[in-house]
Amino acid sequence: MSYQTLQRTVTARLEIKKSEFIAYAYPVTSREQAMFHVEQLRLQYTDARHHCWAYIVGDPDNTTSAGFDDDGEPSGTAGRPILNVLQHKSIGNIIIVVVRYFGGIKLGAGGLTRAYAGSAQAAVDEMKLCPYVAMAQVQIQADFATEAQCRYVVESLNGTIDDVAYSKDVLLNVTVAERDIEVLKIDLAIAGKVVETTD
Repeated sequence: MSYQTLQRTVTARLEIKKSEFIAYAYPVTSREQAMFHVEQLRLQYTDARHHCWAYIVGDPDNTTSAGFDDDGEPSGTAGRPILNVLQHKSIGNIIIVVVRYFGGIKLGAGGLTRAYAGSAQAAVDEMKLCPYVAMAQVQIQADFATEAQCRYVVESLNGTIDDVAYSKDVLLNVTVAERDIEVLKIDLAIAGKVVETTD
């Protein structure tokens, strides 16, 4: 699974025949997260005519979660063109929302399609893309004497320690890149640690 995703939120603006198109792109990892951004923009731009969007969660070439909405624009003229830009550029884990203020001049179906695709492309042009890295949660069981070593190994793999529970042993809940789980197991097995992936 190799695709690009954006590092941070970006915004781009286009004016076409007096209509203003404001495109926002956000990194997301779920449909719920994507819809949260749509609702936030509806609240921020309550006077806008349309809030059209498209999202892809996961690999854009083999996704099981993608969606779009024309939000009152003629069918197929807004959400689908935004989605097409994301798929063409192979960008995943993203939503682009385009807020439109109508300027009084009708653009027609072809004009709308070009405007929304152009708005999405303008947002893409502002993006800093990076390879997507799938993460996994892992539990590490260790004794008190080797806790510091466990922390060192996790941090050396650019992982994060999410939670630590102390009883007769130490239980560390950590997040690391899926590709690094085997390295983590090998590095910690030397010291007799138990490593289990969690769902």
